[in-house]
Amino acid sequence: MYYAGLIAVAAIWGTNFGLARVAMDVMDPILFTFLRFGSAVPFFFILLKLKEGSIGIPWRVAGALMAIGLVGITLLEIMVMYSIKYTTLANASLLNVAPWPIFAALLAPLFTREVITGRLLAGGAAAIVGVCLVILGGGEGFTLSGEHMIGNALALGVSFIGALFNLASMPLMRRFSALRISAWTILFGALFMLPLTRSAWGAMDWGALTGMHYSILLYNVIGCTVIGFVVWNACMYQVGATRANFFRYVVPAAAVIAGYTLFSESLTWLQLAGAACMAGGLIWISIERRQREPLSAAPRSA
Repeated sequence: MYYAGLIAVAAIWGTNFGLARVAMDVMDPILFTFLRFGSAVPFFFILLKLKEGSIGIPWRVAGALMAIGLVGITLLEIMVMYSIKYTTLANASLLNVAPWPIFAALLAPLFTREVITGRLLAGGAAAIVGVCLVILGGGEGFTLSGEHMIGNALALGVSFIGALFNLASMPLMRRFSALRISAWTILFGALFMLPLTRSAWGAMDWGALTGMHYSILLYNVIGCTVIGFVVWNACMYQVGATRANFFRYVVPAAAVIAGYTLFSESLTWLQLAGAACMAGGLIWISIERRQREPLSAAPRSA
């Protein structure tokens, strides 16, 4: 069930690559990102109040959640956008995604007591090969050209900061629910992002927005953010951050399928072979019995 949740969320995020591209043809990227996270905040806190009866957090953890929101939402999302701007799409896709689980495995001992097993290494290696074939099989090759080095560095930084973001949330989920952690992280991330949108509000041609654009924004708010963050965090807590992050490789595969379905983009045999290799690796990981010491009992609300 938890692995299915990770796959479903990764597919939602991957599909959004094509949809968000349509929206950002008429919207400033940072403003679009702020509207995605800022509009999700009320939904998080309404759900939190209805499900757990309270919305507060102790002052002693507010600073940690503020830092996680600043780094994991504000900084990370901006780095994603500018990595795409300053390097090729293939470079950005590969460096944003492929090293993420590797960084998670290397940094995991600082936050958790997860065990890296032979099955995890073998399945992870197969998944890495598969995702590389999916991304590079489209014809846009990986390049180390000097003009792309800033974008490449930003993309690699996304993987490092993203893994750190996931792992930093794990100790807090020993004491608080995934919903509560997600709500406050998103709130702080949106607040830090707000000043960066100051010039975009007036420059935005609001009359150019159609029902399709608002539907895409709603998909981002409800599907990618509210459902996506809560389900991902809850499932990640149960299976461990290292295993969970290998399932991010479903994101580019879903993006390729969305491009083929929505934009009639080509789908090559090399990409299909990569998808099969990646699926085999993830299945190999998921059928292993978890071999880490539990972090604690199930997370509780405040």
